[in-house]
Amino acid sequence: MNRRLFAASSGLLLAAPALAQFRVEISGVGATQLPIAIARFRDEDRTTQSVSAVIKADLERSGLFRAVKTDQVIDESAKPNLGDWRGQSADQSADALLAGSVTRLADGRFDVRYKLWDVVKGKELVFANVTAGPAELRLAAHRIADVVYEKLTGEKGVFSTFIAYVTRSGKRYALRVDHADGAGGEVALQSSEAIISPSWSPDGQELAYVTFQDERKAAVFAQNIVTGARRKLASFPGSNSAPSWSPDGKSLVVTLSRDGGSQLYIIGRNGESPRRLTNSQAIDTEGTFTPDGKQIYFVSDRSGGPQIYRMSAGGGAAERVSFTGSYNISPAISPDGRYLAYISRQNGAFKLYVGEIGKLGNAQAITDTSDDESPSFAPNSKLIIYATRANGRDTLMTTTLDGKIKGALDANRFPDVREPAWGPFVR
Repeated sequence: MNRRLFAASSGLLLAAPALAQFRVEISGVGATQLPIAIARFRDEDRTTQSVSAVIKADLERSGLFRAVKTDQVIDESAKPNLGDWRGQSADQSADALLAGSVTRLADGRFDVRYKLWDVVKGKELVFANVTAGPAELRLAAHRIADVVYEKLTGEKGVFSTFIAYVTRSGKRYALRVDHADGAGGEVALQSSEAIISPSWSPDGQELAYVTFQDERKAAVFAQNIVTGARRKLASFPGSNSAPSWSPDGKSLVVTLSRDGGSQLYIIGRNGESPRRLTNSQAIDTEGTFTPDGKQIYFVSDRSGGPQIYRMSAGGGAAERVSFTGSYNISPAISPDGRYLAYISRQNGAFKLYVGEIGKLGNAQAITDTSDDESPSFAPNSKLIIYATRANGRDTLMTTTLDGKIKGALDANRFPDVREPAWGPFVR
């Protein structure tokens, strides 16, 4: 949910937007970036997808890499003089080199082979291949980027994970699932009614969301993203909103007004056994579990304006945790449990803030935009995706946690796009 939806409890649920493809633009300079040369893969120009270009964009967007410009075509069988890559000018010197080839097989698939060298140590780090159909070449490139990222940083890459978001074109809404760079995905649901608040199940197989398809009344559904099978989780009298999965996938926290006033409830993964968690006279909404499942962070206006609180996942007393202003909403907790991202209104501007849990008094705004919404962490906790307005249009952005590297994921056809949610690592 975003700030426009905080009034969801009173039924004022607004909708979300639409999108087809994204164009990735990287801006900013990170404090420390590893220079890597990514050669053009042999014969990639015979396909519809530049594998090396996708890998380059992925690594740059992470904020940890600086791509050294090269137009050379090098394949995995080459024996490059690695010293040559270190002996160039500072902006052309590389610490790592990636090269490969794309070969069409007899069955129409492609064999993508690649090799990664450590230029500094003068040794080979990875030699592997990925087999992919024509429609899967982009995903294959993302997987190679994940391997390179993990080999050089020691942490898992997120480039082959998926994002969900909602788009609008005219009076048509769509829930989309795309690659993490915002391209190559599919429409999971289309509707003439609003779709909002997508939330991934921890196994990455399902999305919970709110839709008005049920007699134009807000209801919570879950949908399998592979089969398309849907089931209704909550359609009680009053509002049904803001679903968020528990870490074990067995339950969800939702906001219901079935008993008067918007309060947090726990429901089973099929909507069974609703159990009330909060008992306040305020609007309590946007609940989200901590990664260990022991606590729930949520938004409440019990102090006069919306602020972020936390409480035991079993219910009980709530503790206020946000103090950066009079209006703080949309809490998102990093998968490693270290950071909280949220939206704060400061001098009329809605800014994305990030703070370390336990030190939220030091939370900092990390954007230069003023209409930010809906933050969601990457599964490795290193990036955040969020919605905002830039250059007069709605867009999705990724950012490093310090805000130094941002990637603009611009729709090239639809101007209206919001509600991003970053999916988990899929086992």
